[in-house]
Amino acid sequence: MENEKKEVPSPSKGLLQSPELYQYILESSVYPNEPEPLKELRAVTASHPWALMGTAPDAGQMMSMLLRLVEAKKTIEIGVFTGYSLLRTALTIPDDGKIIAVDIDLNAYEIGLPIIRKAGVEHKINFVQSEALPVLDKLLETSENEGSFDFAYVDADKINNLNYHERLIKLLKVGGIVVYDNTLWRGTVAMPEEHVAEDRKTNRHSMIEFNKFLASDSRIQICLAPLGDGMTICRRLI
Repeated sequence: MENEKKEVPSPSKGLLQSPELYQYILESSVYPNEPEPLKELRAVTASHPWALMGTAPDAGQMMSMLLRLVEAKKTIEIGVFTGYSLLRTALTIPDDGKIIAVDIDLNAYEIGLPIIRKAGVEHKINFVQSEALPVLDKLLETSENEGSFDFAYVDADKINNLNYHERLIKLLKVGGIVVYDNTLWRGTVAMPEEHVAEDRKTNRHSMIEFNKFLASDSRIQICLAPLGDGMTICRRLI
């Protein structure tokens, strides 16, 4: 496992105070069960200047379990980057499963696309280069899309999370799951305002308000898990 750590460098997004403990979690649980295409994609992404935007591998492991638990076949992903979470989903859902993947950055997606193709799962993916709200609104214009999605993952602009949520709740079936990434925003949600760097304050405020909203939303059951940069798992109840 030490060799694997050297071969696949990955910047840490974990909030655990002990780097050694986080590394233990990765090496004892995550890496041994991580499919080879995902290891390869992490390695390719690690040299990207925005590598920290990628989904943390331990968070990805949790996503796979959630996808299996709801037996997901029809999913949607908002925010793709190089495609780690997208590839994780594509490897997990059945061969006839489908993912609508939305991102404005085609160049980042194309970094991971050769690995996705080599893994044999590109046919499951419908990549849409666009802002997400128009895509979601277009889906909702067709009544058969309402209540038809099993799973959604959101890792995009934080200021629009509430807008995404209102649309995704309509698209998800009862019992379906939507996962929001970065809901602890590098731990700043619990910091005094004066201790937060200026470039993190806007998203910090958005995330605090979004977390409050999710906690009071009677349509969902939630769990805020301290994985990666914080993942809030929402299960539609009604």
